[in-house]
Amino acid sequence: MLAVRDLVVDIGGSRVLRGISCEVGAGELVALVGRNGAGKTTTLRTIMGFRRPASGSIALDGAEIAGLRPYRIARLRVGYAPEESEVFGALSVAENIALPTWAFGGAGGAERIAAAYRVFPRLARLRERGGAALSGGERKMVSIARALALGPKLLLLDEPTEGLSPAIVPSIVEGLAAIRAFGHAVFMAESNVHHVPEFADRLYVLERGEIIFAGPPGLAMRDPAVARVIAGTGPAGG
Repeated sequence: MLAVRDLVVDIGGSRVLRGISCEVGAGELVALVGRNGAGKTTTLRTIMGFRRPASGSIALDGAEIAGLRPYRIARLRVGYAPEESEVFGALSVAENIALPTWAFGGAGGAERIAAAYRVFPRLARLRERGGAALSGGERKMVSIARALALGPKLLLLDEPTEGLSPAIVPSIVEGLAAIRAFGHAVFMAESNVHHVPEFADRLYVLERGEIIFAGPPGLAMRDPAVARVIAGTGPAGG
């Protein structure tokens, strides 16, 4: 479904991504893991069209999308929940989640919204609560649910568990399992490999803008160099 090939991204005169390649198949959950500053957010933002690559290819269902504006990529049914989990404080939970159906229209909006509530049942009890009154974990759920209301074939999640209390992380992981069960493909970025669900199909480890590992999550920790990077104790090969 998603195929990234030899992606190079420069920001402010610095090379942030150095020819990375990765892919996500239909219905897969794939994780991109790396320390802060490794290039995870840049990868997702470039796929979503917020950054223009210097070179390389980003294909969705075989069609090139590199360089398209974010709204055009969203219309191709790519959902995006950024790390910041921004919600509109003046809108209720229900209004925040319904935003994609207002912006893009199309049939099935009510069904997509209902599916988002099935992923995070807690939000159904908070429909009328204002966005400004939500906890960090609740804002994260709303951000992901709002992306789901688009009816995405591919969902991009940036640090879905970052900064959350340990008590709320299981709810996010359960939501990810439900998203995958509904058939959505997920490409998620995480700093903490232990927050990557055990049901992830594939893991990419990003270090200094380069992919240093690609394969089943269970094999990553068996590579000492990769394990050091994941644990944050040293560079690959160091």
